Amino acid sequence: MANGFGSLYIGTSGMQTSQNGLHVIGNNLTNVNTDGYVRQQVIYTDKEYNPTHQLQSIGKQQTGLGVSIGDVLHARDVFLDASYRTQNSRQTFYDACYDASYEVETFLQEMDGADFKAAIADLYEAFSEFAKDPADSANQNIVIQKSQLFIARSQALYNGLKEYQSTINTKISNDVDRINELGIKIMDLNKKIQRIEAADIETASTLRDARDMALDELSGLASITYNEQYNGIVTVKLEGQDFVTEARAHQIALKTDESTKFVTPYWPHLSEPDKDEYYEVFQLNRVSADFNNDRGEVKALLLARGDHFAKYSDITNVTDPYKYEIGIGNSVMLNSEAEIDLLIHNLVTAINDVICPNTTAGEALPAGTDYTQDITLPNGEVIHIDENTKILDADNCSVGSDNRIPPRELFTRTGAERYTEVTIQVPKSDGSGTEPKTIYLYNEEDQDDPSTMYTMSSIRVNSELVAQQSLLAHRTQTQKENAVDYSLGKKFEDIWTEQKYYLNASDETPCTFQEFYAKFVGDVATNANIFKATSESYKRTVDSVDSSRQQVFGVSSDEELTNMIKFQNAYNASSRYINTVNSMIDYLLSSL
Repeated sequence: MANGFGSLYIGTSGMQTSQNGLHVIGNNLTNVNTDGYVRQQVIYTDKEYNPTHQLQSIGKQQTGLGVSIGDVLHARDVFLDASYRTQNSRQTFYDACYDASYEVETFLQEMDGADFKAAIADLYEAFSEFAKDPADSANQNIVIQKSQLFIARSQALYNGLKEYQSTINTKISNDVDRINELGIKIMDLNKKIQRIEAADIETASTLRDARDMALDELSGLASITYNEQYNGIVTVKLEGQDFVTEARAHQIALKTDESTKFVTPYWPHLSEPDKDEYYEVFQLNRVSADFNNDRGEVKALLLARGDHFAKYSDITNVTDPYKYEIGIGNSVMLNSEAEIDLLIHNLVTAINDVICPNTTAGEALPAGTDYTQDITLPNGEVIHIDENTKILDADNCSVGSDNRIPPRELFTRTGAERYTEVTIQVPKSDGSGTEPKTIYLYNEEDQDDPSTMYTMSSIRVNSELVAQQSLLAHRTQTQKENAVDYSLGKKFEDIWTEQKYYLNASDETPCTFQEFYAKFVGDVATNANIFKATSESYKRTVDSVDSSRQQVFGVSSDEELTNMIKFQNAYNASSRYINTVNSMIDYLLSSL
């Protein structure tokens, strides 16, 4: 009778475990479309055994009391998770780089840059017509109009690039806020998981799913490493520094540049803002696949945005504009801004140099000129010049209708006139002493003062020429009536045909202005295609790894329905077993 009643425990355990198995399957099916959900699997084990005989000669006999649930597995593959997060971090890095390059193409209006290219072509046609008859007021007018249009389109393009830098800056700020939110979320989940699992009775599956999803998202924003402690707490390092520890989640702060409003993420706990010492989160020097640090969207955004608004001097040496000695790294926006500004700079200075040609003091002044003498500027400053000082080539320049020396340059700088008029003592031609001579010192560009540079932010079409086009240089200096300087045509033609310009430091083939722009557009498109191809390659890898992950922890409705049938049959079998044992006991009792 004892064994008969004991058999009821076996049937009962079968029904209970089957019912619990059905509950787990129901939970899996309910969450089949829930992002990040990890399927649960029931593991069964023997409930317990009661000894029935302890004699060694007979053997150790036991009676089992059925089955119980040993564990409900929360199945994940840590190696697949690590691979997914690594590849996801790289994919988001190159995806952000591609977005920036694509945006530059968008600002160029069309894939071949037709809009801005047309502005260059229109300016060329205007000067071609001007060269045919420089004295024609219609030709003079068209040069002024096309120059204004060229500057307007150039500045619109340049300002569009700068605005997109500000857009990237906003995205960086939002991403950093999200990183901080994820850090706090992971820390809170750590505490909840630890509390639930402290008794080693149940697994906090739902909370672990949420924490894993947070780690997945965090890996797309920055380069992370993580480790799960024995107590269930996950610690995270972000860009090599402690981010989430057992005790706290370190927050990232933002330092804002006053002039550009660009933000730079830094670690407050490692910095001393009072001393202007900041430990930046993202180290941007030497970022590449070779150094295994091409990871995370925020780093890519910081690289693409750069740390300032670029101008041509970022990639050239101002004293020798055809010799590149300066670089600005891998920034998509900085390189684009600097290269388009370089095109504008080279073009406007070449035009100005035809209208207002320069020479050196050594070539223009008589031999024996004393270069140690003091020269007083209009503002009272005393300076000295040497033989290499640039001055107006007053003997060989053309003039406008007012015969003014120096002639008016077409493109002016907001912070500097082209020349400063000064007087210097030079030897007389008969050698009897010295006499005063008026010269026009060329005001060099100053990198520390952008307003003195021929850069997009400071150039304008000369307002005097806009008001009166006939003041544009077109005559020789002779007093003959209608002494038109037709040599200007050849000089302007040379501007457009000379192949002496380089796109950047890696460009080894000189080109004309129109070829320069074609190179610029092609370079942008090439970079965009490279970033796109790399991003798509990593995307395929991410999808492949994620597919493998889904095979491990994803919910298959077909598999779950199969298990449901299995547990239903097990439940029914246990029920019939109990009914059979009940009938047997009832028979025995009624027969006694």
